[in-house]
Amino acid sequence: MSISPDTAREVIEIVDGVALIRNLNTTIGYCRFTPAGDIEYLFVNPVYRRRGHGRRLLEAVRQSAGQLGEIQEPISPLGRLFFAALDRGSA
Repeated sequence: MSISPDTAREVIEIVDGVALIRNLNTTIGYCRFTPAGDIEYLFVNPVYRRRGHGRRLLEAVRQSAGQLGEIQEPISPLGRLFFAALDRGSA
């Protein structure tokens, strides 16, 4: 499954429970998830952070799994900040 993002140079692919966002040169980030939409791991390359890629990955998971499930432990300190901002609607 491929989802067209805002920019034509970036692509989101979903294969075997992994959502991957990439451009022609590098992997920007990825998210591993269960069929129920539980998030097992989320990573965005530090060079590409604070540009909405984490939210785009989670939206791809929601579309693929039909829902966004639980966030699995362990969660890094930075991840806790990200998910807290999502809960507040500011991420």
